[in-house]
Amino acid sequence: MEGHILDSLLLPKVLDEILKRGGQYVLKEIRVGQRQEDFSYARLEVRAPDAQLLREILQAIHEHGATPVVQRDCQFVPADLDGAFPENFYSTTNYRTQVRLGGQWVDVERMEMDCGIVVAPERRRARTIPMAQVKRGDLIVVGHEGIRVFPVGQERRQHLFEFMSSAVSSEKPKNVTVREVAAQMVRTRAAGQKILAVLGPAVVHTGGVEHVCELIRLGFLNILFAGNALAAHDIEQALFGTSLGVYLERGLPAE
Repeated sequence: MEGHILDSLLLPKVLDEILKRGGQYVLKEIRVGQRQEDFSYARLEVRAPDAQLLREILQAIHEHGATPVVQRDCQFVPADLDGAFPENFYSTTNYRTQVRLGGQWVDVERMEMDCGIVVAPERRRARTIPMAQVKRGDLIVVGHEGIRVFPVGQERRQHLFEFMSSAVSSEKPKNVTVREVAAQMVRTRAAGQKILAVLGPAVVHTGGVEHVCELIRLGFLNILFAGNALAAHDIEQALFGTSLGVYLERGLPAE
């Protein structure tokens, strides 16, 4: 692992992931950046009781930016059907990703979550592709070799609007952050620009549905991105007043 892996808590996340899944680790080498802008480096040995569990652990920590010490080109196979990924295809995250083609690291274009990666080795190009757009013969990346991910913490980007990659602490001045976000939304709306919200089912679990609806009605949210989980939980709440089988108003499980 390399990057801002200490102050962003990426290294502790990886170590916790290994232990949580029943593996063990040996910290073989660590180099700590001397200045705030310097990268740190850590080399780990990961152990597991069997090969299957080891593969699962390596897949999980790969999403936090861990990559094999020995670098190989990515593996790819032709799709054998339209609209279907081959077995063991690589599923993308929303982080910047590179694949290794012909000994060179290439950025994956059109980065999008929960897609596959189609490559053109002769042109050293790679891009994400949704399953519905796969055509028979497309070269689809499989496995995790020759792929590296750059989580937000590796590059130490600090912006007002960005993916929440760190745990929320009760000691953080959240009221300050809320005021900053609200002020930015007011400025954005006043400038005639649009605001996009990426929401999940937590909106329902925390009782925030009506607040989101009010923001939409007032013109502070113009575009909504969400998966089917938000829709499913919103329907459950609207029909039964529950979320995951628990009454939102009383906090009691439904019978």
